[in-house]
Formats: sequence, C-alpha cells, structure tokens
Amino acid sequence: MQQHSNSPTGNTYQDVGVDVDGAARGLNGLLGWLNKTHVFPGAVGRPLLPNGFFANVHDLGNGIGIAISTDGVGTKLMVAEMTGRYVAAGIDCVAVNVNDIICVGARPIALVDYVAVQRVDPAVMEQLGQGLYQGAQEAGVAIASGELAQIPEMLRGVHQGTGFDIAGTAIGVVPTDRIIDGRNIRDADVVIGFHSSGIHSNGLTLARATLLGPEAYTVDSRPSELGCTLGEEMQRPTRIYVRPVLEAIAATQDVVGLAHISGDGFLNLLRLRTSCGFELSDLPAVPPIFTLIQKQGGVTAEEMYLVFNMGVGFCVVVRPNAVDTVLGIAARLGFPAQVIGHAKASLAGRRVTLPKQGLIGEGKRFRKAAPGELR
Repeated sequence: MQQHSNSPTGNTYQDVGVDVDGAARGLNGLLGWLNKTHVFPGAVGRPLLPNGFFANVHDLGNGIGIAISTDGVGTKLMVAEMTGRYVAAGIDCVAVNVNDIICVGARPIALVDYVAVQRVDPAVMEQLGQGLYQGAQEAGVAIASGELAQIPEMLRGVHQGTGFDIAGTAIGVVPTDRIIDGRNIRDADVVIGFHSSGIHSNGLTLARATLLGPEAYTVDSRPSELGCTLGEEMQRPTRIYVRPVLEAIAATQDVVGLAHISGDGFLNLLRLRTSCGFELSDLPAVPPIFTLIQKQGGVTAEEMYLVFNMGVGFCVVVRPNAVDTVLGIAARLGFPAQVIGHAKASLAGRRVTLPKQGLIGEGKRFRKAAPGELR
C-alpha cells in the first residue's frame, strides 16, 4: 500500500472535512442560548453541572439526581454499510452514551434510540436490534422506547438506499452528594487507564480517508498487522465500562475523577473540574490499527493523539491508596487496565503532557514539546 499525505504535515481532521476549530466556534454560539435554559425547571430539575461535561445531572430533590447524555455512532456507520454487518452499530449506540453517563458517577438505567433510514430494510433492523440488546445487557439498561424515521431525501448512503443513522439518549441515577466531577482531584492522584477495544466510535472519518481511499485498502483487506480484515477491525464494538467503574465507585470513596476518552483523546481529562493538569507517562502499547492509520496516512503524532483514543478508552482518577482496589476489580471482570500517569498541580494552564511521545496538550490541540519543556 502506498503512503500518502494531503498536506506537508500529513492528513488531519481538517483535511478530511472535520473542522474542529469551526465546531468549537459554532458550539459557543449554540451554548450561549442553551445555557440560558438552565433556570427554566426551577429548583426541581435544575442542572447541577455546566454544559460541556460528559453528562449533566438534574436535581429531582430529596438527594436524587438524574444524569442524562446523548450521542451518536458517527461515520463508523459507513463501514457497517460497506460490510453489510450492523450488530456493532447497535452496541456502539449504547456504549457511547452509557460511557458518558458513568463519568458523573451515575448508574445508567435506560436508553432511547433514534434510527433514521433512507429505506427500511428488515434485515438491517434485526441486526441493529440485536446490537442494541447486547449493549443494553452489558450496560444493565432498559431500552423502552425510541423512534424510526424514514427520510430518504435527507440521507445519503455508501450505496443507493442504504444510508442510515443511529443515536441514543441515556439516563442514569446518582445521589446528588455523590456526583463525581473532578473537583476533589489533587496533586499526585493516580490516573488508571482502561484499555480500549480499538478505534471505538471516534475518528472514523480520518480512519476511512487514510485506510479506505483509492490507493489504500478495502474492508476485505487483511493487513498483516491486524490478524483480521480491516472491516472487522474498524467495526470492533466500543468497550462498555459500566461494570468495573460502578463497582470501583461502590468499593471505595477514593474515585475522584472519571473521563471517557473519545473525541479529543486524552484532552477529555481537561473536562474534569480540577486545577490540576495530568502527566501520562506510562501509556500502553499503541494498538496496531492506530499505527496502520498513522503510517498509511502520514498522520502526525499530534493529530493521532487528538483524534483517537490510542489504546485507552476510559480513565479513572483515584487516590494512591485505591489503585490496587480498582486494578483488582478491572482484572476480575476481564477489563485490561493499568496506571498511566498522575495529576500534577504544577502543570500551569491545565495541560495534559505525554512525555514519552514528546507532546503537550492544552485547549483543543496537542503540540510538540520544546526542548526541556517536559522536565
């Protein structure tokens, strides 16, 4: 396969049509109005967290909070169309939502789905239903309602008539005095990284552009690095972290921060409400799919660590004395996990540093560290 690059520094999200900076500007305009709605419910139902966290919590009174989050599967669905296999899309729809719900310490209890199609294909619906069931079973949630919309004039698929989209909204419950938002994180707290199962559901636009372009592979290709077809690897379902995270919260009061590593990669740690930054000096080996994307597309390390999870799908921040407890729970439940770094009060301006990769993340970008900057 030929390596290719659309810019002197390699392929970026911007090159393939995802405008990260433009999205931030657009979101600011949207949130300017949405933030004004927080007063509408009054005392009962008011949001307890600012917009921009992984999920919000609404106060129902009597110490009860309802967590809510919504998300979709994104352009990973185009790989499903290419392969004709849709079960993973249902699992991903559950995963992307419940993994956000647990970031506030809530137990997911329910999800509703929205499926939009160019045309209804009963075989596709059956597979999506099977995937939603499998995801719900793993997360312990009920899917009691949803919506199926036929909008052929609005959707475009990989093939004529096959276009579809799936998204969900999840809710969970959490005592209002047990919300975890990072405010109790302090210097030297430990970051435990739960391994990802692969790409998950972020960065697929860049992954498809680099791996499935005209000079690259097809979904049926078997790159030697992967041990399976590219389609199988790119559709590997997002890992659902509900069981180990909830058990860790129940086992110790020393879980102080939770972060779903999705879009923006490890910069998601900066969503936590702490003055500390994070030094991640012991990341796991990068899974082969990411090495393949970087090599095939000429993608810079800065872009890779911004767009992809790079092998860590979820982070749990704990006091040092709780490390063995959380790692023990992860091992018993079959979730690979390891200590990957620490919170650091000395990281001025709230940064995420990756010393072995020579990268510093701040705001919405990673950049190469200057000589001596990571000492």
